[in-house]
Amino acid sequence: MKLTQILGALTVVASTAVASITHAEELSVATFIPPQHHVNANLFKWFGEELDKRSGGSLTMKLYPAGQLGAGPVQQYKRVVEGVADVTFGLQAYTPKIFPRSMLIIPPGKATSAKESTERMLNVYEEHLAQEYQDVKLLGIFTTSGNIWAATSDVSTMDGIKGKKMVPYAAMTTPIVEALGAVPVQMPVTEMYTGLSTGTIDSTTATYNNITAPWNFWDVSSHLVTNVPVQFAVFFVAMNKERYQDLSDEHRAIIDELAGEVFSLKGAESFDGADARSKEIMQTADQMANITQVVVNDEERAKMNAAVADGMEVIFADYEGRGVENARAIYGAINN
Repeated sequence: MKLTQILGALTVVASTAVASITHAEELSVATFIPPQHHVNANLFKWFGEELDKRSGGSLTMKLYPAGQLGAGPVQQYKRVVEGVADVTFGLQAYTPKIFPRSMLIIPPGKATSAKESTERMLNVYEEHLAQEYQDVKLLGIFTTSGNIWAATSDVSTMDGIKGKKMVPYAAMTTPIVEALGAVPVQMPVTEMYTGLSTGTIDSTTATYNNITAPWNFWDVSSHLVTNVPVQFAVFFVAMNKERYQDLSDEHRAIIDELAGEVFSLKGAESFDGADARSKEIMQTADQMANITQVVVNDEERAKMNAAVADGMEVIFADYEGRGVENARAIYGAINN
């Protein structure tokens, strides 16, 4: 072979090798929560590290916390669909008309932790929920458990609850609060500290993480009630579909490896972990000295469960009126 032919062949090989190198990509990740929030510090830290490690540094992410790419949580799904951010973190409850089926994980059922409710949601995802996420590349769905009532009086009995102003964990659970005999008051978590302090509300469903810093409900609560019907908040992490499709095959494969069950359980782990840390802090914190902790007894819990069932009938009727006729079946599948 002549020298010119050899050089020509080497040029082709070199060009092919260069072309096969995956183009470096950085994904923008938008959250509405502050930088120190455990979802940023745990879940998205893990996600960024995995992208970097698995891609050899050619696929990375940049976090934009605290609403830097758009203030407030309400428009997070719209932002990812429209490509304002490549990836967003949000709550389905802020756009319930888009996610009516996913919202059925929120009411009390058989789950008692974020991990368990997330697993139950994943078990029914393909059959019942996937249709709600067709406009995005879903990375994960997961929950946090509202398993405690922070209150300014003893609401561990049905008589104690009656007439008290209570914040539903989501607007959809208003019928359950009413069935318990309480007066539902809609209020974002950012206003609950002041609400408890001023008497605007008497009680709210909370996580253990809400009790300690940075939420500090222990400053404004006289009672913490456990063994209550556990409600859940449900979250999504979604990626713009066009952005995902424009990635190289190698980068899409990495996203696929992390998305789904792996990502979802990492999200649930972050919330359960935050609760575990707060429970440990509460054992020795001076702030707990003036708080009465009450466990709902079996008799009262049975009454509460019956009220929850009555509230669910109202919820199912509302779903049917909106054309979601299989809501009862979806709730049953989640809690089988």
